[in-house]
Amino acid sequence: MSETGSPVRILAPFDSSLQSQQERFEKVKTLIHSDSASASAQLAGEVAELIQERQKEGKPFVLGLATGSTPVLFYRELIRLHQEEGLSFSNVITFNLDEYYGLSPDHPESYFRFMRDQLFDHVDIPADQINIPDGTVPMEEVYDHCLEYERKIDEVGGLDMQILGIGRTGHIGFNEPGSSEDSRTRMITLDRVTRQDAAADFMGLTNVPRSAITMGVGTILKAKSLVLMAWGASKSEIVQQAVEGPRIDQVSASFLQGHEHAVFLVDEAAAGHLTRFRYPWLVGPVAWDGQMKKRAVVWLSQKLEKPILKLIDEDYNESGTGELLASTSEAAYEVNIDIFNRVQHTITGWPGGKPGADDTNRPERAEPFPKRVLVFSPEPADAFIGMGGTLDRLKEQGHTVQLVFQTSGNLRVSDVASLNFARVLLEMAEATHVSGWENQREYAESILSALEEKGEFGIDPEMVRKLKGLIVRGEARDAATVCRLDNEDTQFLDLPFYEKGRYRRFVLGTEDDELVADVLRSFQPDIVFATGASSDPSSIQALSFRAFSNAWRSLGDEPWNSRCHVWLYGGRDGDIEAHEIEMAVPMSPDQLEEKVEATRKFMSTSDEVFNTSARNQMIAALYDSLGMAEYEAIEAFRRWNP
Repeated sequence: MSETGSPVRILAPFDSSLQSQQERFEKVKTLIHSDSASASAQLAGEVAELIQERQKEGKPFVLGLATGSTPVLFYRELIRLHQEEGLSFSNVITFNLDEYYGLSPDHPESYFRFMRDQLFDHVDIPADQINIPDGTVPMEEVYDHCLEYERKIDEVGGLDMQILGIGRTGHIGFNEPGSSEDSRTRMITLDRVTRQDAAADFMGLTNVPRSAITMGVGTILKAKSLVLMAWGASKSEIVQQAVEGPRIDQVSASFLQGHEHAVFLVDEAAAGHLTRFRYPWLVGPVAWDGQMKKRAVVWLSQKLEKPILKLIDEDYNESGTGELLASTSEAAYEVNIDIFNRVQHTITGWPGGKPGADDTNRPERAEPFPKRVLVFSPEPADAFIGMGGTLDRLKEQGHTVQLVFQTSGNLRVSDVASLNFARVLLEMAEATHVSGWENQREYAESILSALEEKGEFGIDPEMVRKLKGLIVRGEARDAATVCRLDNEDTQFLDLPFYEKGRYRRFVLGTEDDELVADVLRSFQPDIVFATGASSDPSSIQALSFRAFSNAWRSLGDEPWNSRCHVWLYGGRDGDIEAHEIEMAVPMSPDQLEEKVEATRKFMSTSDEVFNTSARNQMIAALYDSLGMAEYEAIEAFRRWNP
C-alpha cells in the first residue's frame, strides 16, 4: 500500500504485516495515485516488463482485459509504448471479461468494437490471439459457448493477469449483485443501475441491452494476479465497500479480498471514502486544524443523529473523537460553538456577496459590486442541475452573469427529437405553396435519410449531430430564460474534443484549452463557477474542467486572475461532501420549482433522471439535522484553490 505518489510497485506481492495503522481497515492491497494518468502509466510500464520477460522465455503472456472508460488511459499508454518504444504484443493472448448480448462485433457500442478502437487496431497483436465473448451466439448455444470460453482460458494455462474496473453496483465484469464467488462464464441479466450508466452510450436507456455474457467471479479469481482500477469520486463509496466491507455476493468486487495477488489501483477521488481519508482520526493521530475539526464534528453529529450544539464530552470520547477535545484542551461545548458557527457562516442568500455588508464571516466578499460572474457548464444541463437556483439569484441581485456551455450536448439527444424536427419541417415545406422552401425540403429529407441509413445504433453523421446540437441549444436558452438569463447572457463553445469524439473516446487538445482561455481573457471574471474536478477522468465533466483549469493556469499572470474566486458546484455524479461545503445557498419552495422547471426544458434527453429537487432537499435536511435553520432546499459549493 502507499501514500499518494508513492513509487511502490503495483504488482509487488501483498504483505499484510506491512500495513500501516492508517490502512488497518483495508482487506486488500490498495494503492492511491494522485491521478489516473500516473497510475495508468505505471501499470502499463509494469505490464510491458512482464510481456517482455515472457518474450525472452519464448512464452505467451495471457492478459485479461476490461472495457468501459476506466482502462482507456492504460490502453493509450500501452499503445504509446508500442509505437514509441517498440513494445511488441506478438506473444500476448487476450481474453475480454464480457460482451453485450445481441450486439454484432461491428456494432459501435460492442466491446469487440471498443477493444479494436482503444487497443487492438494500434498494436501488433495477432487476430487469432484475441478472445472476446460472442454476443451473437444463438440463445440455445450460449451455454456451450461459455463452456468453450472457459476451456480456451484453461488451454493456454490460465490468465496471468486480469484487468478490472468496478461498476456502481460493485460488479466486476458484469457480475451483478447476487453473483456467487464460484460463478463461471455465463449469460446474466444486467442491473438497472448498470443499464442507466450505459444509457448515454446507447442514446437512451431503452436501447441498452438487457443481457450480457460475462466471465464469472470464479473465473476471474483464477487469474494469477488481479488489478482493479477506479477513478473519480463517483466510485469512492463502492470502492470503500469492496476494500473495507465484508466479502458478499452483493458486491462482487469484495471477493478480491481473498486473492493473494489482487490490488486496487485508485486515484485520490476514488479513495475518498476509505477510512484513512474520510475518518482519519479513527486510524491514528491527526492535526486538528479548523477543517479537520469541522469534518469530525459534522461526522459525529450525523453518526449520533444529534444537532452539533447537543453533543457532549461522552459523545466525543465514545465515538473515537476524544482526541479532538484532548488536543485542544477544550470542552465539547466550546468545540460545538466553534463548528456550529463555521457551518452557519456557510449559509448565504447572497452568492455574489452582499454589497455594503461586513463580509468577515460571509463566503463571498462584498466588493466589487456588481461582480462579473462566469459560469461554466460542461454539458448544457449541468449548470441548471448543480446551481440553477443560484444562477437565478445572481442575476436577480444585479450581477453580470455569463453562462458558458462548453459542449453542445448533442450526443445525449435522441433520434426521435431529430426525426420529429425533420418531419415537421418537411410537412411545412410541403404545405407551404411559396417559392423558397425547396432548401428546407431538401434539408429535412437529407436528415430523415441520414437517420434511416445509420439505423438505431449507428454513428450520427456530422449534419445530424449539428441538428441535435441546435435542438439542445434551444432547450438551453429556454432553461436560461427560466433563470432570468437573456440570450446575450449565454455562450456556446462547442469544444472540439466533444464535437470530434464519442463517449469513452474523447481526447482533450490544446484547442479546447485555448477556447476556454479566450473566454476568461475576454470576460475577466470576478467569480467563476465550474464543476467536474472530482468526476471520472474520462467523463465530459472532468475533461471540460481540465480545459478550464489548463486555461486558468495559462492566464496566471493576468491582473484579474489573482482577484477572482473559483467556486465548484455539485455535478451529475454527486454533490459536495457535507464537511467540504463552504457556501450553502438556500432556496424557497418556489425557487426550487423554478429550478426543476429549468431542467425540464431538456426534453430531447428525456431518458436522463436529473432528480434535482431531491438532491437539494437532502442538503437542506442535512443542515437541519446539524441544528441550522430549516430550508426547503440548498445548493452547495466549495472553493477551488489551484
